[in-house]
Amino acid sequence: MTGIAEELQRAADILTDAGVEEPHREASSLMAFALGRDRAFIITHPDYHPTPEEQRIFDSALERRARREPFQYIVGKKEFYGLEFAVSPDVLIPRPETEGIVERAISELREIEHPRFCEIGIGSGCIAVSILANLPRASAIGADISEKALAIAALNARANKVFSRLELTKSNVFSAISQEKFDAIVSNPPYVPVKGIEHLQAEVRDFEPHIALTDGGEGVGIIGRIVGQAPAYLKQNGVLLIEIGFDQAERVLEMFDPEIWYGAEVIYDLQGIPRIILARRR
Repeated sequence: MTGIAEELQRAADILTDAGVEEPHREASSLMAFALGRDRAFIITHPDYHPTPEEQRIFDSALERRARREPFQYIVGKKEFYGLEFAVSPDVLIPRPETEGIVERAISELREIEHPRFCEIGIGSGCIAVSILANLPRASAIGADISEKALAIAALNARANKVFSRLELTKSNVFSAISQEKFDAIVSNPPYVPVKGIEHLQAEVRDFEPHIALTDGGEGVGIIGRIVGQAPAYLKQNGVLLIEIGFDQAERVLEMFDPEIWYGAEVIYDLQGIPRIILARRR
């Protein structure tokens, strides 16, 4: 049986042939998962020989990753905003750029005594759960059209000890939301144009749920529905935070009726890409 160093080189070669980016890093992450150790152990124990069970787990994970299945689905988790979230192919994998919604929402809601917000398309729950974890007096409603996504969100809310403050409901945008007024509405809706799906990375295109990626049209359909319906669910001066595609800022800004909204602005991510639109209800 070979040691870690030889196994990592073999795995990196396989992942390179499969077109996986950063194959050496991915190989060591897969080995760390198989051994139940951190990557520091992998680096400092090159002569360690995996047990037969560890080898079986590693080989299975390597085979899946070589088919371009996302690493996060293989290990079943992803860190987001300092918290750990369970993920499955029923939900999008949380992205670092989405943390911008969480940061701004916390900033907007922090001074409210008992802030209440709604998330449309809660998915894994990473946005709502992260906000709730950082605002102990906050409560929220999370809506999603997918019952399987709602189950994952519930799991993550329990794991991060905010479940008692999060109400989950199956809803197509606002269809099942009671006529309540919120301090904020947040959403990372499906915004990839359907024609753009084929150009996505294989990990995204072939494994992540298309219902959470695209509206089946030009990518701004559900965004338009949220912008159009949100005023009925926002308090005066309530804020809407919505993630958008890299080239959608101008079209989305045009959706905000100045007689209903004010202060619309574009928030850029760390790469300088337009990522979030914020607007306030008059």
